[in-house]
Amino acid sequence: MQASVAYEDEATLAFMDLGQFHPGHTLIVPRQHIADIFELDKTTGAALMAALSRVARAVRNAFTPHGINIWQSNGPPWQEVLHLHFHVLPRWRDDGLLRFSPPQRSRPSRAELDEQAARIRAALEAGGQRRS
Repeated sequence: MQASVAYEDEATLAFMDLGQFHPGHTLIVPRQHIADIFELDKTTGAALMAALSRVARAVRNAFTPHGINIWQSNGPPWQEVLHLHFHVLPRWRDDGLLRFSPPQRSRPSRAELDEQAARIRAALEAGGQRRS
């Protein structure tokens, strides 16, 4: 398969997204097959984050956007390609893309936030095993 490669090292590859929203929309993947974030090991994760940071800076310098979104999805239907990948998307004001939250939203109470944090701590203490 052909790719327009922007960056590569021994652990990662960054290439241009065929379905890009804006020029500079880049995908970063591990060379090793890893389906999603739940399969990611610490060594590959560190390599991915180093490449992600390096490529994001390069995209910013090459395209001078107002900002950059970085995102990654896990599990169908949100994850369309079942190989871990991060998007680096240059953004410009009023481009109309990727509104992550509705304009009017209620904020959770401190008690609700504390309860959510407690659930995450409990899952971490349990070793992050998936519940059935």
